[in-house]
Amino acid sequence: MISELNRLVDLVEANLTGDLDVKDVARRLGTTEYHLRRMFSSLAGMPLSEYVRRRRMTVAAADVVRGEPDLLTVAIRYGYGSAEAFGRAFRAVHGAGPGEVRRAGGPLRSQPQLRFRLTVEGSERMDARIVDRPAFRLVGHAARVPLIHHGVNEHIRQHLRSLPPTARPRLLALGDTDPAGLLGVSDDLDPDRAEGTELTYLYGVAMSPGTPVPSGLDVIEVPAGRWVVFRAEGPQPETLQRIWAATATEWFPSNPWRLRAAPEIVATGELWLPVEPAGY
Repeated sequence: MISELNRLVDLVEANLTGDLDVKDVARRLGTTEYHLRRMFSSLAGMPLSEYVRRRRMTVAAADVVRGEPDLLTVAIRYGYGSAEAFGRAFRAVHGAGPGEVRRAGGPLRSQPQLRFRLTVEGSERMDARIVDRPAFRLVGHAARVPLIHHGVNEHIRQHLRSLPPTARPRLLALGDTDPAGLLGVSDDLDPDRAEGTELTYLYGVAMSPGTPVPSGLDVIEVPAGRWVVFRAEGPQPETLQRIWAATATEWFPSNPWRLRAAPEIVATGELWLPVEPAGY
């Protein structure tokens, strides 16, 4: 995975003034866009889209400072349809507009080209098992919430507080398959896992496809597939967030699996991630 990420960085650099088709890049690298974006954001600490924007604005700044006579020409060169759109992106990275930078020579905030290296530390023991599961349903109470990488997600907490006291025993009585017990489900995540982007959070249980679902509950259909299940016992949400990060830095680079598009599930003391063979 490390070599694939470095190849991706090289392709970004070669396409700073053109379109980068990440899906095609992933296919050429023998992986999927879903997995490539997730691993990049986890290891780089920023979404792929943000890295591309920062690199483009870093290189574009040189054109601005050199005195390119027409800002629209610069904007189009770096994939923007108007000088206004380019100016907004430029200001978001550098903290000043192109005109200000041209007059004063700065401020400029450069984004260095990334280079990924695998450091073998074994700092996090990864207790995991691979599970084959037939299709099942996730049933419960869903809400759209922002993605929070660190600390308690207050939006999820508010969602849980809004549920009636009868919700928990009612759901527990409905669950009839694995993952067992009450579940926290994250679905429809932004491909880049950008902080603040919305996802669907469902508090519920797993049910067999043929079991009737009572009215008033939300349903997520989960296709058959494989899952890697990590033990995540300890203080929450710190333990879960640490394990989640370690899957990208330690487990996936060392194992022949990659993520596939499906809900990510937190059960009691466990993290369930959907996977498929890396060469699939």
